[in-house]
Amino acid sequence: MIDNQIKKKKRKIAWGITGAGDKIAEFIEVMKELQNEYLDVIDIHVFLSKAAEQVLQYYRLEKDLKESFQKVRTEINSNAPFLAAWVQIRKYELLLIAPATSNTVAKIANGIGDTMLTNAAIMSLKAFVPVHVVPTDYKEGTVSTKLPNGKEMKLRVRKEEVDQVKQLSQMDDMYILEGPQEIRKLFKKRFG
Repeated sequence: MIDNQIKKKKRKIAWGITGAGDKIAEFIEVMKELQNEYLDVIDIHVFLSKAAEQVLQYYRLEKDLKESFQKVRTEINSNAPFLAAWVQIRKYELLLIAPATSNTVAKIANGIGDTMLTNAAIMSLKAFVPVHVVPTDYKEGTVSTKLPNGKEMKLRVRKEEVDQVKQLSQMDDMYILEGPQEIRKLFKKRFG
């Protein structure tokens, strides 16, 4: 007799966080909400760049993140943890990099896989695994961001950063999202 109590296998997502502080608290809140909303459907595994770990400490968000997600791993080098291989063998259905610094965007756009997240993104694309990137610098102009002390700082998003995002958006299986709230649309479309 088939046991009706057998749980359906959850779908796995790899969420990469780079060293961008812009809207980092909002990204974490959105991902916590989505994890709860899709609790029976997905598992979110978090992968931190070395810089992300520092930024989360500056913003005093590291403890909250680690308490909110079961699996949180920090980069040792471009192949440790071995996220690139895990996405290639389809352990993860997709790779989400949110937020993505302009440095990370430029590296992926130019095929430089020298960090855990850039290597994983490039290997994902080679294996036809979708990559969703939420760049901090996607629109030319002046933006305002919150510092760890709560003060606001104005930054210029230059044409050069925007051009790298455009280059990224031309890649097969690469999707650009404009801000944390766009992740909700992705989840609704992909997971119901």
